[in-house]
Amino acid sequence: MSEIRLIPFVLEDVMESSKEEIPYGVEMINAPAFWREGEKGQSVVVAVLDTGCDTSHPELSNRIAGGRNFVEGEEDDYTDAHYHGTHVAGTIAATLNNAGVVGVAPDVKLLICRVLGKNGSGTYQGIIDAIDYSVKWRGENGERVRVISMSLGGPNDVPELHEAIQRAVLEDVLVVCAAGNEGDNNENTNEYAYPGAYREVVQVGAVDSKMKLAPFSNTNDEIDLVAPGVDVISTYPGNKYAKLSGTSMATPHVSGAAALLIEREEKRFERELTEAEVYAQLVKNTLSIGLSKKAEGNGLLVLNAQEKAVCDEETFRAMRIPIETAAAKDSHS
Repeated sequence: MSEIRLIPFVLEDVMESSKEEIPYGVEMINAPAFWREGEKGQSVVVAVLDTGCDTSHPELSNRIAGGRNFVEGEEDDYTDAHYHGTHVAGTIAATLNNAGVVGVAPDVKLLICRVLGKNGSGTYQGIIDAIDYSVKWRGENGERVRVISMSLGGPNDVPELHEAIQRAVLEDVLVVCAAGNEGDNNENTNEYAYPGAYREVVQVGAVDSKMKLAPFSNTNDEIDLVAPGVDVISTYPGNKYAKLSGTSMATPHVSGAAALLIEREEKRFERELTEAEVYAQLVKNTLSIGLSKKAEGNGLLVLNAQEKAVCDEETFRAMRIPIETAAAKDSHS
């Protein structure tokens, strides 16, 4: 099996601090509406298969449940020698602490699987091993991984990788993958990257802050939904922050949202949801933004979406619950 790499992406800017505690993407998908109800992903574990994580970053240090290294080096060294994985982790789980940035599910726990090295590449076998490890992993209190997030991909359909994903889904683990950044800005053409193109995964395309399809976002007949993926601010190694663009940045919005939905719906159902039920909840929480199915799939991820309707930016914002910071609410409680 050949190597697999990070899906090409763009590093837009690196900052010492952030003035945008709630990033526009977190607001766009309406995550704060869940926080106001006390649902921030607590008790849910998301496995992040990427370049590792800066586990000392103040936004992430208390979000790490464990991890393992599947590239060169010590098995228990899953620190980030790159920066991509730290950025992805922050979009999912950065702590709500009135500073820096906050992730979609700020109380979720992360299992960090370093499957890509400092140059952004790794082996298919390493990713397969990390998927199997994530499925079998159990926490101190018996908790298990409910979501696997993979912002990586390549042009090759590798049967062994596909089989590992199928095993995960059979164990009721939702697998969320980036669609890829080889798009040609034409909704009618197909571009495929794997594992995103596998039918069993949730394949995520990218839109910008105006809810326009990112010109780089792959389009194909397996796209499930889209999420913010342009100029996304999140955590960066060395206690810094950065803006990145790519379907890699859209993917963790969906992974974090899945954690919020798992927490809320399992309280309501008083039982554990199956993978298919979690997927159905994601689809239920989408709105069409008027793109083709190859471009948007079921639509833009919007938590608490009340109806599926074609909408432009103005009507979309009118429909949304006004955003207030959960941090402000907590300070008054």
